[in-house]
Amino acid sequence: MAVITRYIVVRNGVELDRVFAVKKEADAYDKMLDAADNLAAFIKSGQMDVVIEANTIDAIAVLLAQNGPEVVKILKGVKPVIPPSETEAAKDAPASPPASEPQPAKPGRKKRRK
Repeated sequence: MAVITRYIVVRNGVELDRVFAVKKEADAYDKMLDAADNLAAFIKSGQMDVVIEANTIDAIAVLLAQNGPEVVKILKGVKPVIPPSETEAAKDAPASPPASEPQPAKPGRKKRRK
């Protein structure tokens, strides 16, 4: 008789349909679902002028989470939009002193001759 180990991801007390033979793959899938949950919550909390069904938001969040590295590459060039009130506050704040230059590394110990 053979023994087969299978890993099933359980979320909110519900077993998901996917079954994994490798624990690392099951953990990666669970982590991706966590990211999708966080993305969906972020999208739902945003102030958008359109109404999107919750199922659609969830599907978009899963798509983004599954393609995380590509999404990060796309978003790398995007600079955050700062509201005008924060921009004015930043102008009024005193400039911080420049960071001092890093000190050179200390040389290693010298070998002593006997």
